[in-house]
Amino acid sequence: MKATKTKIFGLILAGGYSRRMGRDKGLLDFNGRPQIEYVDGLLRKHCSRVFLSKRKEQKPYKRIAWINDAKEFSGIGPLGGILSAMKEYPDMAWFIAACDLPFITDDTIQTLFSNRDPQKTATAFMSTQDDLPEPLCAIWEGHAYNATIKMFQEGVHCPRRILINSDTHLIKQTNAHWLDNINTSQEYDRIVDLSL
Repeated sequence: MKATKTKIFGLILAGGYSRRMGRDKGLLDFNGRPQIEYVDGLLRKHCSRVFLSKRKEQKPYKRIAWINDAKEFSGIGPLGGILSAMKEYPDMAWFIAACDLPFITDDTIQTLFSNRDPQKTATAFMSTQDDLPEPLCAIWEGHAYNATIKMFQEGVHCPRRILINSDTHLIKQTNAHWLDNINTSQEYDRIVDLSL
């Protein structure tokens, strides 16, 4: 499929502590290079700019611009990265991609772009497990910032809960494994063995 750049920024969520993995998940190699570089390459085909979301104390990654978690959003997980990016660039739509999705492809990203509904809060895939929104590989619209902040202030820190309680455009995954993630060294080793 032909990639078309649009006025959407990409955000690679890489600010987690990777406690279960024991090492930085963004630097794991599934596709011949660190995963954050792989996802960066995918997003650059479609987004006008791409950023890495990280905690303030994390070292910057020299090849990718970054956005630190804002002070008021630190320590709340992926939503902190999403809100920090939205605050940094108000009204900009964001393609959010977690760094621990080894099976994400250009088709994954193109499918979201092709089905995007900019009038909605977000365009997201339905989970293959429960048909609920998958918020960490989704397009979040800039106009949803105020409503998202309001839910955050009311104590909702889960991106999935925010999309469940918002006007989210849901689409089906055409590949049931696109959004499988990895959390442990055993899961990583199993995926590496399968690819050999």
